[in-house]
Amino acid sequence: MFDVIIAGCGPTGAMLAAELRLHDVRVLVVEKETEPASFVRIVALHIRSLELMAMRGLLERFLERGRQRPVGGIFAAITKPVPEGLDSAYAYLLGIPQPVIDHLLEEHAIELGAQVRRGCSVAGFEQDDEGVTVELSDGEQLRSRYLVGCDGARSAVRKLLGVGFPGEPSRTDTLMGEMKVGVPQEEIAAKVTAISETHKRFWLRPFGEGVYSVVVPAVGVSDRAEPPTLEDFKQQLRTIAGTDFGVHSPRWLSRFGDATRLAERYRVGRVLLAGDAAHIHPPIGGQGLNLGVQDAFNLGWKLAAQIRGWAPETLLDTYQAERHPVAEDVLDNTRAQMELTSTEPGPQAVRRLLTELMDFDEVHRHLIEKITAIGIRYDFGEGPDLLGRRLRDIDVKQGHLYGLLHRGRGLLLDRTERLTVGGWADRVDYLADPTAVLDVPCVLLRPDGHVAWIGDDQQDLDDHLSRWFGMPAN
Repeated sequence: MFDVIIAGCGPTGAMLAAELRLHDVRVLVVEKETEPASFVRIVALHIRSLELMAMRGLLERFLERGRQRPVGGIFAAITKPVPEGLDSAYAYLLGIPQPVIDHLLEEHAIELGAQVRRGCSVAGFEQDDEGVTVELSDGEQLRSRYLVGCDGARSAVRKLLGVGFPGEPSRTDTLMGEMKVGVPQEEIAAKVTAISETHKRFWLRPFGEGVYSVVVPAVGVSDRAEPPTLEDFKQQLRTIAGTDFGVHSPRWLSRFGDATRLAERYRVGRVLLAGDAAHIHPPIGGQGLNLGVQDAFNLGWKLAAQIRGWAPETLLDTYQAERHPVAEDVLDNTRAQMELTSTEPGPQAVRRLLTELMDFDEVHRHLIEKITAIGIRYDFGEGPDLLGRRLRDIDVKQGHLYGLLHRGRGLLLDRTERLTVGGWADRVDYLADPTAVLDVPCVLLRPDGHVAWIGDDQQDLDDHLSRWFGMPAN
């Protein structure tokens, strides 16, 4: 019997498996694909995702395989200078091939003891008060305490669970791919600059070694059910730019729509949803993969606490309470961004106005914090503005704050040196006199780095330790 079976070994499923293994939870990940994806699609890890990797000691692995670039032009591709002093030690984007992300996170999960079984998927399940009986596509039946669907937009787990997936179907399709070009970069840059004034769903962006990311509208292109061809890209480029730029040797070609949907519930009994199984939206702003990884980070320690037996009664319910509104916000901002790519006069007028407003630092900063997820504040009740927000990676006597979070435990930062974590020491670490950077006496961090309490009173601290980490061990 497993504690958790995870359907899907993409970034969300692999991240969740690793988080559970930090707490010795028995995990099986089933993945229908027999081999990892072979096509090379470059994606961007946003600031908050980079922070999460730093919290688990993974960041260097990713930095070695990616390319850093400024956090600019990520809202509706409106280019503005990056605001100074973004509230993170990792205030950049990391462009990295998605297969590399998949591999690094799966490798991390396996190193921690997760089992990964490829070539099978969830075909059915039944749950009861004690657990879930899962039937795999090969006919095998397994028993688990929980099942988590991380199996993508067409999630079998979500469908079998009967959870509604309301939203809007795709109305506008776009072609996206990576390929080499046959003309000088200067010629491409001049053309793209001129065309992008009116065509916002069009770009050619260099990735080095003559490879470009190419995005063009799919108007008039072959049946949606058929994968796009290089000739489809050439045709659309000639229609919009008057030239196909000599594109050749594609790495991968895809077609995406602007369908936007959000699961009505993230949990039904012992079955939960995360990542694209819980929400889909257009890729504009590059938030999808990041949103899924952050779902997993939020869920992992809570589900582990439930299984280990110390979770407060309502802890697992906070997964939906916290992450569902975040997804709603992402769906809304991608809807807005897609509207701003329209060539119609109304959306273009709004785009020009927003472009002006983004010259105000507070406006531009707000949009960057929204897209990169560093502006999230969970509702933990009344308190200082920092309550419910994540704490940046500050310097502490032992080095860096995030280096103290590698084990996925809570952490008390105590500048007064008068408090204690007492009977919660098996779940929460303690650091006295951490740093002068903090302007509050004491901070209690959850395993995901969000501030759960601020104060200097032991009884108040104990109440909040109970709220997030259950009853003391003694």
